[in-house]
Amino acid sequence: MATGCERLVHGSIVGCQARRSQRRFVGTMLCVPFFAAGAAVTLITSSLGASVTLAVIFAVFGLCWLTALLVAASGRMKVAGDLALAASALGLAVLIAAAGGLASPVAMLVVALPVEAYWISMSRRSVITGVFSALGAILLQLLSSHLALPMAEPAAWHWLIPLAWSATLLPRLTGFGRESQAEQDVAAKTDLEAVVAGVVLRLTRQGDVIDASEQARTFLNLAPDLLIGNGLFDRVHLADRIAYLNALADMRDGAPLLKVDLRIRLPQENAGTIADNYHPFTLELMATGEGCDSFMAMLRDNGEVDDLRQALAHATEAASSADMTKSRFLAAVSHELRTPLNAIIGFSDMLLHEMFGPFKDPRQKEYVGLVRDSGRHLLDVVTSILDVSRIEAGAYWTQLEPFRFADAVEMTRSMMQLQADSKGVRLDTRIAADAGEINADRRAVQQILINLASNAIKFTPEGGDVMIGARRVGSRLHFWVRDTGIGIAEDDLASLGQPFVQVQNDYTRRFEGAGLGLSLVKGLVTLHEGTMSIESVPGEGTIVSISVPVDGPKGKVDKLVTLPTSTPSADRQGGSGGSLRKTA
Repeated sequence: MATGCERLVHGSIVGCQARRSQRRFVGTMLCVPFFAAGAAVTLITSSLGASVTLAVIFAVFGLCWLTALLVAASGRMKVAGDLALAASALGLAVLIAAAGGLASPVAMLVVALPVEAYWISMSRRSVITGVFSALGAILLQLLSSHLALPMAEPAAWHWLIPLAWSATLLPRLTGFGRESQAEQDVAAKTDLEAVVAGVVLRLTRQGDVIDASEQARTFLNLAPDLLIGNGLFDRVHLADRIAYLNALADMRDGAPLLKVDLRIRLPQENAGTIADNYHPFTLELMATGEGCDSFMAMLRDNGEVDDLRQALAHATEAASSADMTKSRFLAAVSHELRTPLNAIIGFSDMLLHEMFGPFKDPRQKEYVGLVRDSGRHLLDVVTSILDVSRIEAGAYWTQLEPFRFADAVEMTRSMMQLQADSKGVRLDTRIAADAGEINADRRAVQQILINLASNAIKFTPEGGDVMIGARRVGSRLHFWVRDTGIGIAEDDLASLGQPFVQVQNDYTRRFEGAGLGLSLVKGLVTLHEGTMSIESVPGEGTIVSISVPVDGPKGKVDKLVTLPTSTPSADRQGGSGGSLRKTA
């Protein structure tokens, strides 16, 4: 009964005492007609007839319930309370007169007026008002005795009426302590809700709002009672309702805590136009305990996080645009540099061959040779930059064709043999018989092998070995380049494959390079939907392994995917000299 009456308390009533008074008043107005009907049937029917009794009963029910509904709808109880006391005094006077006057036990009901008034309002004023109402009932009863109304003789069974009212006091008095404790809990809950930066909600398992905290006025500019029932769901953006219903379904399935982002429609005065009156919020759903038929929820303002997400999206888009612009710029510049470099290299070759006469000084020929070698080196760098930029910009297109992989390896060995011999490094190949043909871009595969072999020879000391191997595993071709060189430290392994990044140590500083070899290899492997892994032991050597599909890539991959920059996983065998592995 108390829970049902609590639902009828107006949402504008926020104080615990005020809500308790209105709840009790509404409950009293709902119960009084039943008590009055029983008394009227026993006291009035015999003297005034059944038709008059029914009219009185319907009038009492209508007036009392109408008063309760008006108070529940408006929240104003003072005037309604005074009118209810006056009507009660009049009705009590009629009952006392019908029971035989002040000599009847029914006259003891005058005590009910101040008691009920105090129980509802718990104030001195209510007691005084109730006492005056009781005196008014007695005076009205004396007045009715002069109107020659039909009166019954006092009887012993009349004691049942005051005893019935007294019986209603017993459960109210025993529940007073529990109600006080509950009000203290509600007060503590209200105090806690007042400091929480959000709206506290209690939802049924189907999502209907049972209760909403007063913070709804601050965060939503809405009265809490406007969220009761489907009030919250009706304000959720249509596109977010599926996520909301899915979250409720997950909670019913046993999830302890869930968070869902929602856009909720606010009152029009909170928005400039109809199109932008939806504001982002985060709803956190929490289970309230096993077997409970409701959920607790916290509705928080998510506007700041949403702004950060939009700013991050714009920043990401700007960074992507800047990166694309950089790649296109490098591609354009590299393309423009190749023409003069080819001219420099060509004319240098003509001068070295003394096509226009011998040099007067041997140093002139030496200097021209240096110019040619520098031009060739710069042309290689520019070509690598151009290829990397094309891959990053999505402008590097593969031309697939079937060819024998062993032929590409043999061409690489022939091209790199002179460099290996000049360093005293042994260059070998080990191609399995089942390697066979591969459907790929021949120029790209050749570039991969040349770059890997060149790096391996460059960083392998005199007397070392470089091996190019390959074998077929299912539908993929695995090939690798292994060397017995200086190896790669764990810290350096994390950054390999990034453009313009070189391993720096006392040994590598003696070699030129722009740090584009592995970056280009990684991009070309990605275009073929392949994978690349690096295993290295510092001081013992490095193995770079490539795996590509034999039948070629299924889709068109035209964007470079960079290797992770985080520290790679390391499987160590024997302390610091163990093998380090990185896979892309």
